[in-house]
Amino acid sequence: MSTTVLGLVRASHPEPTAAVTIVAGLLAVGVGHRPAGIVAVALAVLASQLAVGWANDALDADRDAAVGRTDKPIPAGAVSRRTVALGAAVAALATPVLALATTPLAAAWVTVALVSALLYDWPLKSTPLSVLPYAVSFGSLPAFVVLALPGAPAPPAWLVAAGACLGAGAHFANVLPDLADDARTGVRGLPHLLGPAGSRTAAAGLLLAATGTLVFGPPGPPSGVGLAAVLAAVVVPLVGWYGGRAAIRAGRRPVGAFRAVMLVALIDVVLLVTSGRVV
Repeated sequence: MSTTVLGLVRASHPEPTAAVTIVAGLLAVGVGHRPAGIVAVALAVLASQLAVGWANDALDADRDAAVGRTDKPIPAGAVSRRTVALGAAVAALATPVLALATTPLAAAWVTVALVSALLYDWPLKSTPLSVLPYAVSFGSLPAFVVLALPGAPAPPAWLVAAGACLGAGAHFANVLPDLADDARTGVRGLPHLLGPAGSRTAAAGLLLAATGTLVFGPPGPPSGVGLAAVLAAVVVPLVGWYGGRAAIRAGRRPVGAFRAVMLVALIDVVLLVTSGRVV
């Protein structure tokens, strides 16, 4: 595999890109998509995630270089800024085209999610409204997956609300490792205004709210597994943040908090799919 291809993979933010794509695919299974529909949903979401990740790295290249982020492929010289920006444009244009393989309404929803996420990359990242694109984009994701099934009813409000809470929580967790670097380059989003302690509290509260909504929102009593998922939403982030502190002491970037959010998201979605309570 060429250096440029590897650089593009690294610039795509591969962990969250893979996690969100898997979550979308599992939701598609739970909603009742046929294999072709599952593939269409996953490809559209993958394209949108690639567009957002590449746009983020292209826009932040100067900032990353200023704070010595040699783990980033553009400052490290693994791939050019122009190539990453071109990849972002192609992936963004491909997203609604791929989504049209499902339904026009679903394509509209995934486009809303994409535009919202791109607005985070610029200009909302450095404003107190930085959490809004995460809430809108993650709330739109389950709406897209449900509406991608021809003849499907409107997505339940609890599912959209859970996605929005999960996305907002992911924002606070995702920014935590970068607070110091962001402060040096003038980024002042909502997590920066709240500070590390406030952001950890917001992330934990929103993640717990998302899980509680997924467990108690559908009709019928919650299962024992669902209650265990609520407990996981409390314990897993704490373990992630503890691991983050250990990484700081070892001189590494603390990424455990965001990984914890993605893990809880996957637990939640598997719970929904296996219990048949997605819609």
